[in-house]
Amino acid sequence: MSAKEQYDELTQRTREVALLGSTSAVLHWDQETYMPPEGNELRSEQLSMLAGMAHDKFTDKRIGDLIAGLESSDLVKDPLSPEAVNIRELRHQYDKETKLPKSLVEEMTRTTSRAQKEWVQARKDSDFKRFQPWLEKVLELKRQQAEAYGYEGEPYNALLDDYEPGATVDDIEKVFANLRDELVDLLDKIKGAPKQPDVSIVEREYDVDKQKIFGEMVASAMGFNFKAGRLDITTHPFCTGIGYGDTRILTRYNPKRLNDALFGTMHEAGHGLYESGLPKTDHFGTPMGESVSLGIHESQSRMWENQVGRSKPFWQHFFPILQNLFKESLHGVKLDDFYAAINNVAPSYIRVEADECTYNLHILLRFELERALLRGDLKPADVPDEWNSRFEKYLGIKVDKDSNGCLQDVHWSFGLVGYFPTYTLGNIYSAQFFNQAKKELPDLEQQFERGELVNLRHWLKEKIHSQGQRFRATDLVEEVTGSPLDHRPTIDYMKAKYGEIYGF
Repeated sequence: MSAKEQYDELTQRTREVALLGSTSAVLHWDQETYMPPEGNELRSEQLSMLAGMAHDKFTDKRIGDLIAGLESSDLVKDPLSPEAVNIRELRHQYDKETKLPKSLVEEMTRTTSRAQKEWVQARKDSDFKRFQPWLEKVLELKRQQAEAYGYEGEPYNALLDDYEPGATVDDIEKVFANLRDELVDLLDKIKGAPKQPDVSIVEREYDVDKQKIFGEMVASAMGFNFKAGRLDITTHPFCTGIGYGDTRILTRYNPKRLNDALFGTMHEAGHGLYESGLPKTDHFGTPMGESVSLGIHESQSRMWENQVGRSKPFWQHFFPILQNLFKESLHGVKLDDFYAAINNVAPSYIRVEADECTYNLHILLRFELERALLRGDLKPADVPDEWNSRFEKYLGIKVDKDSNGCLQDVHWSFGLVGYFPTYTLGNIYSAQFFNQAKKELPDLEQQFERGELVNLRHWLKEKIHSQGQRFRATDLVEEVTGSPLDHRPTIDYMKAKYGEIYGF
């Protein structure tokens, strides 16, 4: 059998695995939107079965033999060719996946499916004790997963690699150390600033149906294709790429606060643009058709949410439209006052509603607790007290109830331990990417003023989305920007922006 025939067989097999994954994604989406509550037991069994089937297919010895045969073929001579990239990354995935027992994969899927529904009710009731036994089960399974993978240092490294391949706890700690002191200094300046935004502007009556209309309009302007995607409502906003031609985003609405759904929709649409911009038609089911890492994924959503959606050039075009839509709530409001209000910096309970300056402190807290839970230094029963103590220390406010504290995020119920640090990495990546976009598109902000957003989308697709997994995350940053990962652009961006808003 020739190398080409082996490669074709390998990619055909991985596409079959991807089809099972996309089927699971549809079931997950339905579970978060329209599935009746009493369907959860059956859904957990459906998802568990599909996870087991996908695991069997991908860990088949034939796939390992094909990868081994191709690693010495002419197809890998150019290490950045699609074939070489797919062989390299499939080796990384195969070596990890074959270490996991099928029973563990099935039990993880079954447990997290049930845990997610318990989390929804626990959050609604603000009752951590209801969720606690499920968190205990999930953590035990994640420890088993880490041990099966093997790791250097601590078990968190094994799980972090699932979301940010190649990253380690030491890397993340350095990122936080570089950010922490400068963020605290910036927050101190903001607290004592001579100008303070009138945040009541965004805390008035905002009809949900009109919010939806405006959100869909902005997502369309960004380039989100509603013929190949849709926007729905859920408890915790997310995006899921079902496959080529089907990308779904979800948000939630607050009739008394404009920011939540507006920026949540832009954030998830940013994820959606990455998913739909990947070369899935040609490379579906292979690493070249998949995102680099969750940090890079998050860089796309955070860029659209913050560097674009919270920028003054963006609102010079969109504010008159919004003002016309919400005539009573925004009557007589000036653009500068609205711009300041949507960028108000103030410690708050909810991560997804946090401002840019305090956001990374939310991530730091979660990162520390996850590590402690995984090591066994923190018991699940003690999570609320430890969360509340650290939250007050970092953000200066007391948590009033579990739903505003340790129950606000869906991640642990899904078993996504090791996921949270990618949000801060995404913030850093996004600032570097956006700086480079402005260099290569020098009139970018003038385009925003005219409501033209698609050129940024085209630039992102060319530089990042179309690359699939050709580069690892830090290599991609250097390839696109010419510079290694650096927190300085993030700090410079925030200092300039908030210095103008707050007058320092």
